[in-house]
Amino acid sequence: MTVSTAREFDVIVIGTGSGVSIADSAAAEGLTAAIVESGPFGGTCVNWGCIPSKQLIHSADVMEVIDKAADFGINARVESIDWDKIVSRVVSEADDAANIIESRYIRNDKVILYKGEGRFVDHKTMEINGERITAPMIMLAAGSRPVVPPIPGIDDVPYLTSDEALRYDKQPTQLIIVGGGFVGIELAHFYGALGTDVTVVQRGPTLLPIEDEDVSRRFTDLFRRKHRVILDAETRSVSHNNGEISLEITTPSGDETIIGDTLLLATGRRPNSDRLDLDKTGVETNARGLVVVDEYLETNVPGIWALGDVVGRYQLKHNANWEWWYADHNMFERGPKEAVNYHAMPHAVFASPQVGAVGMTEQQAREQGVPYVLGTYEYAWTAHGVAIGDLTGFVKIIAHAETREILGAHIMGSDAATLIQDLANGMRIGLTTDVYSQGIYVHPAAPEVVYRAMRSVPGTKMPPV
Repeated sequence: MTVSTAREFDVIVIGTGSGVSIADSAAAEGLTAAIVESGPFGGTCVNWGCIPSKQLIHSADVMEVIDKAADFGINARVESIDWDKIVSRVVSEADDAANIIESRYIRNDKVILYKGEGRFVDHKTMEINGERITAPMIMLAAGSRPVVPPIPGIDDVPYLTSDEALRYDKQPTQLIIVGGGFVGIELAHFYGALGTDVTVVQRGPTLLPIEDEDVSRRFTDLFRRKHRVILDAETRSVSHNNGEISLEITTPSGDETIIGDTLLLATGRRPNSDRLDLDKTGVETNARGLVVVDEYLETNVPGIWALGDVVGRYQLKHNANWEWWYADHNMFERGPKEAVNYHAMPHAVFASPQVGAVGMTEQQAREQGVPYVLGTYEYAWTAHGVAIGDLTGFVKIIAHAETREILGAHIMGSDAATLIQDLANGMRIGLTTDVYSQGIYVHPAAPEVVYRAMRSVPGTKMPPV
């Protein structure tokens, strides 16, 4: 059998999320580039992740505003929900964005597109739809996909993952969500606020288990007031009969059957590295399937790089965008190699209430033996918190006990995703609570709760200094 000759490029990029701009850089340098993509352009964020999810969640946020309107002397009610419009608007915008990204490369004669499942067949050689391509420089940015846990009976049950849940064309009546991390919680907020009866089944003792312990405990308590939440649950099996889904679980209280018409699996994501046959080109992965890279984002095979979810340092779009800057610099030798600086990587949970966080949790500081002090402040103790009716939110600051450098910051409450940004920026440049205490904050505005949390950290110097 004759083996076809591989077409040669200078750079191959696998995936069209954050890594696709590597192809742009290659073209700008006068190099030849190829892009390999098996799905819609834009990656997870554009098609099934942060952008469509936040658009859907805004509908839930609007609903909550209407539900609470009477607290502010406004009598309002919802006449009806146009589910088709809610979902089709988001799907249309996501699909349009993907098509715009793809068309930009279709018109670029310096970049060749290969649409299909690409796999390595030899050293730095891939095959897509029967055609082979090779390059000395390759970027692995193939993203991730939802995990489907091995629940007995799952193969015979219709279920959703986050991919389908963000494009689901009918509103469930009774939704069972397996998983209490940020994906499951954001989707519980979306569906629940719009009238679906939601049950969240979580393995651990709290929702949002990676958050600071005070945040996860208080968030769990608040979320249980709106939705049914079952904690410390082991899922034993699932079945489907006449449109009814039965989830069998075991809790410390005994065995229980959860009934619903729709099942959503929100139990994490796995890297798409297993779809690339990386062993054929010698790239190492770890036990979780994540591509192993050095501090510069280069794999064990010189010239092959990786970023984003296949690396898995943080499964966040802004992390992948951040890594792109370093990958671009290091791949194209724009100076001495630069190790990726991940310090103060923030994240947010767009639920109700919102959560924003950056840096160490208190439990991490305790486990690592770091001397620390805490500052906390409640939204309810500020004029803005009272004005908007947020009486449950709070800010928690973790600072070094000796230097008062900010080690971590955690916010639960209105606009937490926005308020955390200033703290992340401050951490990036090593600001202390002393510095923050010298700021002048608008009164009465949301950031004042952060300012007062800073001033509550023991030993912080008050103005004038």
